[in-house]
Amino acid sequence: MIDNSQYQNVVPAVYENVEKGSHVYTDDLRSYFGLQADYLHDVINHTEAYVSGQIHTNGLENFWSLLKRGLGGTYVAVEPFHLFRYVDEQAFRYNHRKNADGSKMSEADRFSSLCSQMVGRQLTYQQLTGKEEQKQDDF
Repeated sequence: MIDNSQYQNVVPAVYENVEKGSHVYTDDLRSYFGLQADYLHDVINHTEAYVSGQIHTNGLENFWSLLKRGLGGTYVAVEPFHLFRYVDEQAFRYNHRKNADGSKMSEADRFSSLCSQMVGRQLTYQQLTGKEEQKQDDF
């Protein structure tokens, strides 16, 4: 028998992060079956096909592949308290790989887009090193 306990939090995570009414494409994992009540939910059964028209999970699988390759190769030592930052960086890279017209985005354009989103934000050394949290715990 297959242990599905690792998937118990899948649907709550969808509800926390995806706006109701959105179009959601998933594989046929049973944990997703309740989503059609609040989402436009299409399913692909990988035992039959990997793509059926617009329905596929290839983009998501591509993203996870790039993230895992980055964590295992580019970034040598990833601290758990920084993991969300690595994921955010890879999501930014993935979401900014093409221009609106579908052409490949240049590195200069991607960097410009990144810089435009940094205005007014600050990451202190204490936050970066995780020492800010330790300071608060000491009191």
